Amino acid sequence: MLELRNITKGYTGGRKVLADLNYTLNAGEYVAVMGESGVGKSTLLNLIAGLDTPDSGEIVINGTAISSLDDDAATKLRREQFGFIFQAFHVLPHLTLAQNIALPLLLNGSEAAERVAQMLEQVGLQGRGDDFPRQLSGGELQRVAIARALIHRPKLVLADEPTGNLDPDTAHEILQLIRHEIKANGAMGILVTHSHAAAATADRVLQLTKAGLQPVEPGNQR
Repeated sequence: MLELRNITKGYTGGRKVLADLNYTLNAGEYVAVMGESGVGKSTLLNLIAGLDTPDSGEIVINGTAISSLDDDAATKLRREQFGFIFQAFHVLPHLTLAQNIALPLLLNGSEAAERVAQMLEQVGLQGRGDDFPRQLSGGELQRVAIARALIHRPKLVLADEPTGNLDPDTAHEILQLIRHEIKANGAMGILVTHSHAAAATADRVLQLTKAGLQPVEPGNQR
């Protein structure tokens, strides 16, 4: 379970992006978050991921407040249980595709070869594990980043516009893969997107406004 408890976040100049935000996400649930630019969607993901800290409030994962963890414990939690799909790929240029994708498993001390081959196939890059990032297009790099985020079967998947560099057919396949991995592993998933088609692959759609996260009825996304 992921709990957001009275989360507030502001920036220099006093602009408050999030104010007293509350929400609970249970295991197996996958939600899409939409909203106007600048409303705080990416900020929300960064806070949940522990890449930024709220000004007040708590983010609680399975009963543990992230703020209560020291740096080592927080890093271990993110490495083992989180999967990040952000707009910046962060693919390591000196590693092959297979090595990039395998990183979460290797860091967690798990065998990687069979799962890497499976993920390469699922993102349409089978047979290219020995290639290097410089040989790939932007869309292909995004698929590598997605495979890396999902390979260790994380319990929380955080995706920020994960299909922005993909053509419509590939985007559809990748969105179905993300949904499948979340459901198959009993994980939680949060997808931030401007795309109505992408949002429709989630269990439900939420609109982030100054009033917080509000459920959106089908067909009413803005």
